[in-house]
Amino acid sequence: MNRRGLLIILSSPSGAGKSTLSQRLRAWDEDILFSVSATTREARAGEVEGQDYHFLSETRFKRDVAAGDMLEHAHVFGNFYGSPRAPVQAAIDAGRDVLFDIDWQGAQQIRNSALGAHTLSIFILPPSIAELHRRLETRGQDAPEVIARRMQKSWDEISHWDGYDFVLVNDDLGRTETKLRTIVEATRLRRTQQPGLTDHVRRLQQEFEDRS
Repeated sequence: MNRRGLLIILSSPSGAGKSTLSQRLRAWDEDILFSVSATTREARAGEVEGQDYHFLSETRFKRDVAAGDMLEHAHVFGNFYGSPRAPVQAAIDAGRDVLFDIDWQGAQQIRNSALGAHTLSIFILPPSIAELHRRLETRGQDAPEVIARRMQKSWDEISHWDGYDFVLVNDDLGRTETKLRTIVEATRLRRTQQPGLTDHVRRLQQEFEDRS
């Protein structure tokens, strides 16, 4: 294996461009997998097990958390959500990156997990609060009261920007995408992601000793 996969975490306030950048990153490299979360809520019409979510009972979910089988988890609006460890472990062991679209709390849990050494965390900032509000309005997905709640929450999310490996200001989507690709490509070369390096150095050492 040439390299070990990365756990790529993208976080941002709603409207900063995280979802679009996630889509573009996966279009750029189709080998990047998107992490499928587990949840205790009921499946909605059209949702597919293992594709949209892993639907678990609350008992099973709590048991997995206790066993360390969730990389991160949270309780949201009466239901539990989390990222199962096993499929992520299998993917990075096979040299494939896994993309996470999660908030700062989930990012912190993953960085502190057993797979933290293979984590790349990136926070996306908007160019201004006014632009953030404009983007939320122009995408036409939310009612005004929902936009107001998202704006109120945005500062709490932004305040955790300094807990990430990289921070990008998304003032131009194309330029931000280029920077994101560069960060991923460079981090793939990090020493922790190259499992064959130790053996290579040992061969170099043996070759050096044989020449002595």
